[in-house]
Amino acid sequence: MVASADDLGFTRGDGCFDATRVVTGRDGVSTIDNLDAHLARLNRSVVGLGDEPTDLAVWQELVAEAVDAWSQPGEATLKLMYSRGPESNPGRPLLVLTITEMSEAALAQRQGVRVAGLDLGRASDAFTDRPWLLGGVKSLSYAVNMAAKREAARRGADDVLFLSSDGFCLEGPTAALVVAFGRELVTTPVEGTGILDSITQKQVFATAEKKGWTTSYRLLRPAQLADADGVWLVSSVRGAAPVLELDGVALPQDAKLSAKVMTWAGF
Repeated sequence: MVASADDLGFTRGDGCFDATRVVTGRDGVSTIDNLDAHLARLNRSVVGLGDEPTDLAVWQELVAEAVDAWSQPGEATLKLMYSRGPESNPGRPLLVLTITEMSEAALAQRQGVRVAGLDLGRASDAFTDRPWLLGGVKSLSYAVNMAAKREAARRGADDVLFLSSDGFCLEGPTAALVVAFGRELVTTPVEGTGILDSITQKQVFATAEKKGWTTSYRLLRPAQLADADGVWLVSSVRGAAPVLELDGVALPQDAKLSAKVMTWAGF
């Protein structure tokens, strides 16, 4: 199927996507991080848009074909995009796949990021009983996320931590928040906040629990991060990036702990 000029994904951002990391060896053989989990989350996003689940076998075939053709050694980003199709001919969704080489900026940010806290203009429970807000859907409508990153750059920061209007930490534009207090890891709850259910965060928590750590989901205020033993923005592409500063204020750092969290993230 060829994309039409009135495709809703292009003209209105009416669609969803998911993304993960591809690692290719010098022999040209590639591995894909948590593909099944990302496909399952993509289908949850599709259902969240009001459509029927897609045929995952079609996606798996498309992914296999693309990855077989990809031979660039190193790390790359696999992106799966679902558009609700042409406005003039509804009911014909468009599936798009891309593989792009990992940027040097993304690789460098694994060493740490300076973050700006930006008010998202919504309360921490804004998504409760409001499915039309598409909480938890990884929407193609990323204009606000990209504008936030540009604002962060204007402020001399590398990334963003979104804050609720009632003063709680939410997530980054493309990453989940993970905070360590002693041997406890904390992240933002999904319920009510509308944040994305992070696959990488869940992997970090699952591994940490096996190591005897405790994990919890609760709302934190930005001031509490100064009392943490470590703060990270975690994602499927960048791994666990330590947050070095929040709004110009240095946050606690522990290189050994950061290395451990990165390993728990599968990097």
